Formats: sequence, structure tokens, C-alpha cells
Amino acid sequence: MTSNGPTSVKSDRVGAVRRLANRKFRNQVQRFLVEGPQGVREAVAHRPEVIDEIFVVGESDIADSANDAGVRVTQVPEQVLLAMCETVHPQGIAAVCRFLDFHTPNDPRLVVVLHDVRDPGNAGTILRTADAAGADAVYLTGDSVDPYNGKVVRSTAGSLFHIPFTQTDLDDVLAMDLQILATSGTAARDLQDIDLTKPTVWLFGNEAHGLPELEVESVAIPIFGSAESLNLASAAAVCLYASAFAQRG
Repeated sequence: MTSNGPTSVKSDRVGAVRRLANRKFRNQVQRFLVEGPQGVREAVAHRPEVIDEIFVVGESDIADSANDAGVRVTQVPEQVLLAMCETVHPQGIAAVCRFLDFHTPNDPRLVVVLHDVRDPGNAGTILRTADAAGADAVYLTGDSVDPYNGKVVRSTAGSLFHIPFTQTDLDDVLAMDLQILATSGTAARDLQDIDLTKPTVWLFGNEAHGLPELEVESVAIPIFGSAESLNLASAAAVCLYASAFAQRG
């Protein structure tokens, strides 16, 4: 059922939603904001049970689907939605969602680890790529960006509602009984020299400083043109799809 919401940008409800841009407040209330139709649509389709409330301006097929799923939908004026959101153009819809539960996957074959990855656009894009490549889980370790950061959420384009992810210690990941690979431009072995049919953990490091010294195998992505290297998100896409193709024969 759709109801009418606050009409003033000074409403306490508007302020509470806007405060979800703050990490400390997000952690306190265990909620985050999803802005725009792509993310909200995926939340409704895949995890409607985690949605507290959808705020919408005007008519929306997503709101209709949310009503059918028993999700609370609230109509608000455009200026109210803009006051709630970080983006200048949230495209008429946003949703307040509860933090997502993480369940360790059984017999994982493809796992992604982001260590000290601080750029939210990179983190969100890699999470989206991991989803597209059929990865079983994404782990964020070290000083990686908060996965509920608004830009991370937007960059996933809804994939955070498809693939399990969590924040954990790097040592826990390194203890996994899987092949663990990290990318390095100076590695002795190229991507095509590695047996990627094995269950694999791909470990990606900080955009500027890479990974700390670890006892894991390093792999180079061959560069056939004149570019010095690939950026982090592009390198992750190459590695994850190489594994996905190898594991699927």
C-alpha cells in the first residue's frame, strides 16, 4: 500500500534518511540508502524482505512491484527526495534497506577479496563484475571502503543484492583451502600460465600501493599494447572472467 510521506525537507524523517550518508550513523542503525531505479528494482526483485521503505516521486512500476511484495511505499515531493539523497538526480526513487546478512558459501569456486581498496567506484564496480562472473562471495579486508557507502552501492547497480559480501580479516581469507592468486605487474608467470580450473581466491589490493608482502602466488596480466598497466577494476574483470571461462570449460 502506498501512503503519503513528509512534504517538508526539514522533516525529521527526511533528516534521518539523509544521515545514512554518514558511516557511523549507518552502522548505528544498521541501514543504508539505495538511490535510483536500478538498485531499488534489484532490491525489490531479489531481497524485498530487507527493504524498510521506498520513497517515490509520482508513478512507478517499481513501486507497483514493491506493493505486490508487501513493501512499504511512500509518495514524496521531488524536493523531499532530493533532500534525502546524495546524488543530484536520484531519478525519482530511493529505498532504505537493512544491512544484508552474510552466509559463508559452501564449496566456493570463485572468491574475490578487496584489500585496502578505498575507492568506492572501484569497489562497487568489482562487486558488480564479481556478480556477473558468477563469483561466490566478495570479502573486503584491511582499510577497504565501507560496502554500504553510497557510491559503492550505486556502482554495484544492484549487484549487492545478488552476491554475498562481508568485511573480515585478511588472515581469515588466507586460511581458505583454495588457490590464492594476486595480480602483479612484475610476476614471473602470466595469467595464461595458471591453472584457473581450480577453485580460486583472487586478491586485489590498494589502487596506489598494491598489496603488502604476502605468501601467495602473483600473476601478471599480459599487456599487448603500449599501456603501462590496467586500472584495478579492469584488471579484476580480466582475472575474474578468465577464471569463470576456465571453470565452465
